[in-house]
Amino acid sequence: MAAMNGVFMVGLDGVALSSEEKSLLAHPLVGGVVLFTRNYHNPQQLRGLADEVRAVDGSLQIAVDQESADVQRLREHFTALPAPAAVGRLYDGDREQGLRVARAFGRVVAHELRGVGVDFSFAPVLDLNTGKSGVIGERAFHADPLAVAALGRAFIGGLHDAGMMAVGKHFPGHGSAAGDTHDQVVRDGRGFDEIAASDLLPFKTLAAAGLLDAVMLSHVVYTAADAAPASLSRYWLHDVLRGQLGFRGPVFSDDLGMAGCAGLDTAALKRALDAGCDIALVCNDRGMARDLMAGFADREIEHYNSSVARHWSAARRGLQDASRESFDHGRDVSLLERSR
Repeated sequence: MAAMNGVFMVGLDGVALSSEEKSLLAHPLVGGVVLFTRNYHNPQQLRGLADEVRAVDGSLQIAVDQESADVQRLREHFTALPAPAAVGRLYDGDREQGLRVARAFGRVVAHELRGVGVDFSFAPVLDLNTGKSGVIGERAFHADPLAVAALGRAFIGGLHDAGMMAVGKHFPGHGSAAGDTHDQVVRDGRGFDEIAASDLLPFKTLAAAGLLDAVMLSHVVYTAADAAPASLSRYWLHDVLRGQLGFRGPVFSDDLGMAGCAGLDTAALKRALDAGCDIALVCNDRGMARDLMAGFADREIEHYNSSVARHWSAARRGLQDASRESFDHGRDVSLLERSR
């Protein structure tokens, strides 16, 4: 896996690159692309699109949300994924079987994506399935943070088996906050101690074990800690994630085009980058991406890109140290099908 070298990941319009998109991807601040259903026709086409992207720059990373039954961008010719909550219910009845299925889940996702040239999925979801968040819900493994940590560990093990890094989301936890940051500003008024004892626990556990390769931040505003969304918050980025948890891998924002971080400008983004965020996702608003990038001087581009490369190296080291077990893809698919 090549080292990423760029602050932005951007979306594409269709199933092949336009000349405008090739120009955008060649910008020194762009480090990769995020795929959606609109970019997929069949596996052969997707492999060709991946080749087109890398022909622009071989270090560009390609990512997708291929996390669960509810959020699976690539469907036809791919295994139908279960809801993680279904794996959690299986775990409640038979812990060993639940962990086996969670590991198979990770292997299936990684094996199938790598086969079409995709570098990683934004997964696993490490939020809690508390019933409070309609946008998380069944995308999360369990309401119990220790169960989420155990199933997340198994899922990450499966990703690592197939040579793919893990991106845990949505730090410090979206599952206890009502509302959808795609459409609105979402606030969570709990204090740090309550969050640390629940939503934060899976991230802390997996980071301490050295299994969490990368993290994606929530846009939720945790009002007792900071008036800014977590994705732009020095408190959550610098003090908690980088400081208390000691996390040194790459950190992604959620999509900056979402309503949860309305009013974003280049100055706010730079504050987030200085606080510890590495990579900003701008998936569906190319004008926003260009406007944000226009505010970076050449020396700033070099500075921020070097930070991305440094933190990316930590993720690559972790992946190189991960086990490489042999696995049977057909058997793993059958396990998933029986868990649905």
